[in-house]
Amino acid sequence: MLQDKIKDLQERMAGFFDLSSFLIPQTEAEETIREGVSFRGTNILILIVAIFIASLGLNTNSTAVIIGAMLISPLMGPIIGIGLAVGIHDFDLMKRSFRNLMMATLFSVATSCVFFLISPVNAQHSELLARTSPTIYDVFIGFFGGAAGILAIGSRVKGNVIPGVAIATALMPPLCTVGYGLATWQMTYFLGALYLFFINSVFIACATTLGVKLMNYQVKDFSNPQRARRVRRTVYAVAILTMIPATYLTYRMYRQSKFEANCSRFVAQQFDFPGTQVLHSDAKYGHDGANTLTVSLVGRILPQDSLLLALTDRLPDYHLGGTRLRIIQGDNSGGAVDATQLSSEMLRDMYQVTQDRISRQLETIDSLRAICAATARNDTLSATLAPELRVLFPDVHDIAVTRAIAADVDSRRLDTLDLALVGYSRPMPAATERKFRDYLRARLSKPHLEIVPATGKM
Repeated sequence: MLQDKIKDLQERMAGFFDLSSFLIPQTEAEETIREGVSFRGTNILILIVAIFIASLGLNTNSTAVIIGAMLISPLMGPIIGIGLAVGIHDFDLMKRSFRNLMMATLFSVATSCVFFLISPVNAQHSELLARTSPTIYDVFIGFFGGAAGILAIGSRVKGNVIPGVAIATALMPPLCTVGYGLATWQMTYFLGALYLFFINSVFIACATTLGVKLMNYQVKDFSNPQRARRVRRTVYAVAILTMIPATYLTYRMYRQSKFEANCSRFVAQQFDFPGTQVLHSDAKYGHDGANTLTVSLVGRILPQDSLLLALTDRLPDYHLGGTRLRIIQGDNSGGAVDATQLSSEMLRDMYQVTQDRISRQLETIDSLRAICAATARNDTLSATLAPELRVLFPDVHDIAVTRAIAADVDSRRLDTLDLALVGYSRPMPAATERKFRDYLRARLSKPHLEIVPATGKM
């Protein structure tokens, strides 16, 4: 009974993925692909126009314009043609697709190179920079984009898959960036973007080949199985070799991202000082192991050497061992912080920190003034009391009024004591001493004043 239920479930699941009733005939799908392979007449003109549009989008950093160029571009045709040719062993189609892809690539690079040679704006915008650092994710994008493309071509219901594939796989922007690198003679742009285009092309073709196999397309040439085997091995080798640099670049990207996250956590948890605020932090990941974390502080100046020593010892706790820590504060910035680049939010923070600092300093000044005034009063009390004491208590020879801080030995609680250090010319009777103490407490408004006999001359 259980086996019947499992079998029924398997049949139901298989029914969801059954493509037989959704696919168009192989001949019809092949015809569509073969038409897209050709680059003659309007196709080549449309490609040139699309390249100009994409170059303008990259030049002005406009994402909408770049997307429009992707939708116009006919570059996908020969790449899918290569995948179909490998899948059905059509070597004539393979040669024609390769030839047309090379021609389209050369036309695209030449067009974008000419554009950037004559363009008055050659700034390096983010859309350009994004096309020069391919990773393993671009491999997956190319593969799944190609899979969606061949399924849409072979399906009765096209929907909006093909435009979506054109946008996702992004064949045009890398070629335009190749032209930019060539026009400005920047090999980093040239090689990075060319590699990205190669990744997209290879894995769109691989996904197409796999899709053709899954859709059970009939093989054209049965006469030369050894040649077909050699072609498949070449395709697999090219795909694997293409993935290796992308995998390495992805690993580097992961390490850099991890390093920057650890630096952010370190700064957030360790740079928490009263009166001092982090203005800016810059984590630079050196692929040769020379990592640097620069932190700019604003507010109360902290002791530089001891701060560096203490915080450097804590770097390994955040997996930042070997990272060079630089702390910039006050006048030791060496020009590292450009005031013209500070955002309005940073300026507001700096203003607020400065205002808080001024308020705290004013409170400290007022407190110190009160202490100084009290000390000055105590210093002059002896001279003020001297005439009265000579008449009322002639046995008093010297007197000094002061305040002391006492600590309880057990609880270590601090307490303030008002003291009068008194030197006597001869011993004072107990009754007179009590009267003298009451006089001083009332005269000085210190109800807890204690008298301490002084030995020797004060």
